[in-house]
Amino acid sequence: MPVSTVSIPVGQWFTDDSGRWWFDSGSFALDFAYTGGLPVAVAPERLHAPDDLTSWMRERFPMTVAASRSRDLFDATSLRDAITRLALAAGRGEPFATADIDVVNLYAATPDIPPTLGGGSRQAGRSVQTVGQALSTIARDAVDCFGEANEGRIRICAGGCGIVYLDTSRAASRRWCSMQRCGNRAKVRAHRARKSGKVSLSAA
Repeated sequence: MPVSTVSIPVGQWFTDDSGRWWFDSGSFALDFAYTGGLPVAVAPERLHAPDDLTSWMRERFPMTVAASRSRDLFDATSLRDAITRLALAAGRGEPFATADIDVVNLYAATPDIPPTLGGGSRQAGRSVQTVGQALSTIARDAVDCFGEANEGRIRICAGGCGIVYLDTSRAASRRWCSMQRCGNRAKVRAHRARKSGKVSLSAA
């Protein structure tokens, strides 16, 4: 069960030599790691300045988040990098570093963005959420992502691209970052291998 009751869409579009393709990370916290924390070519560093963090927050959160300051950027990259290290450790089957767990727990312990029920007649709470609340919401999602319920479900793509994801499929059988990308490449290789085998048998 997610630790945050705020509904936030998960996933994003990436573009590389294979074209534009949809990547479902399975977790909003992992989406945040792809702002530059994970060492993969499709996700270069995006958070160079506070305005970059502001833009990302406003693109991804369905509610208004305040403008970021330098301190917010420091906090965001600290949380992001801890999430990244936890994701890579989980994908490799390695133990989590206590320091990274502490960082996630620290941000998760602060107030997050509260859920709202539509149809009310007055504004309850803030009309603009703080960056700290947004980071807490991300951290609480990370608590869920790396919790016991998802043990063995955080994986590194079998295609060798290094992309990490949370497998949310019912059968826990996901192997690829995307069927549009590494999954399709694997199909092509398998097809060529079968075709090559048939040619070799025919030649014999």
